Amino acid sequence: MKIKQTLDRYLEKVLIFIMSILVLDVLWQVLSRYILSSPSSFTDELAGFLLIWVGILGAAYVAGQRQHLAIDLLIQKSSAANQSRLYLFINICIALFAITVMVVGGAWLAITRFQFEVTSAALQIPLGYVYLVMPISGILIVYYSIYFIIHPNENLA
Repeated sequence: MKIKQTLDRYLEKVLIFIMSILVLDVLWQVLSRYILSSPSSFTDELAGFLLIWVGILGAAYVAGQRQHLAIDLLIQKSSAANQSRLYLFINICIALFAITVMVVGGAWLAITRFQFEVTSAALQIPLGYVYLVMPISGILIVYYSIYFIIHPNENLA
């Protein structure tokens, strides 16, 4: 439980930091375009990359808070015993998805971008760094899924 709380706090701070940089980046883009009449060349690309990181890391964070988007009509209509089985099944499905799509697929995507030396147009950074958020978030989601399998009654809505 202590590990999860530490991870939650760390992830919150990382997301706040990325979001702050994103706000400053967009503010600079607007300022340079409309006030200085000389638009910055990198801010649009940086905003897109930061938005990817905020969105995907944010998905891992809300999965850890059990606040992710869910259609829980079946769970609401089930008995208590069936609800716990459904939560177990859901967490197993989430973990399997995160492992196959996010960890394995995301790692493959990031590694191949590094191998082929694909760089972004404006920032000239390897795109592998942009795609690293997929396996990182996947690992976090798998951790949270396993945590909720072990601690089934924590953070239930």
